[in-house]
Amino acid sequence: MFKKLIEHEFLFKELVKRDFKTKYKGTWLGMAWSVLSPLMMFFVMNAVFTEFFGRTTPHYTVYLLIGNIIYSFFSESTKSGMTALRHNAAIITKVNVPKYLFILSKNVQTTISFLLNIVVLFIFVAVDGLPFTWKFFLLLYPTVMLLIFNIGVGFILSALYVFFNDMSYLYDVLLRLIMYMSAIFYNVDSYGEYGRYFLLNPVYGFIKYFRCIIIDGVIPSWQYHLLVFGYAALAMLVGGFLYKKYNNKFLYYL
Repeated sequence: MFKKLIEHEFLFKELVKRDFKTKYKGTWLGMAWSVLSPLMMFFVMNAVFTEFFGRTTPHYTVYLLIGNIIYSFFSESTKSGMTALRHNAAIITKVNVPKYLFILSKNVQTTISFLLNIVVLFIFVAVDGLPFTWKFFLLLYPTVMLLIFNIGVGFILSALYVFFNDMSYLYDVLLRLIMYMSAIFYNVDSYGEYGRYFLLNPVYGFIKYFRCIIIDGVIPSWQYHLLVFGYAALAMLVGGFLYKKYNNKFLYYL
């Protein structure tokens, strides 16, 4: 994969540029929407849920913002990855290029937006009086694992979407379920011993890692590191398998 990525470096860069231009074409604020969109959702959630959950959750503003930006990163990356092949059918059916370039280019765009949101998060962390420690450097690990996870899920969804048009509607429902099961605006401590079952949701696993480092100032256990790695590896293995198996059949359905 990396060898072909280097061989098609120019095309990959142009795809990334095109994705940015297409997404923000005709808008006044342009790329600023990549920060404003999750922030606006955060302010809405903060206004609605603070009264119910903010009183019992320390540093609720940061707690809520962490959940919101990580879920937004996952949602945007996987949805854009799902449609990458179909939306580029005109190119794929005429030019022999690695199809995964289109999925990777989408993830470059969403990753840049995510990193900008992380900067905004750190501003809220400072305002909330949480200390910045060396442990914040460990956030690079879940960020990379989440990126790999998003790419893997994008491979899976893009392959399914080529064959099943209904996949986009089904995934919208699944995303809503994932959002409610990711404990973005509530605390799982109220569920007692059943709270551990939330870790079956990979998105919650990444959210919890960030909260442990930023809010609790605690480094997750090595078992937790393996869990996050396992989710990323599993998504990439399954996505890579589907992509390799059906790669030659995509052209007949695009």
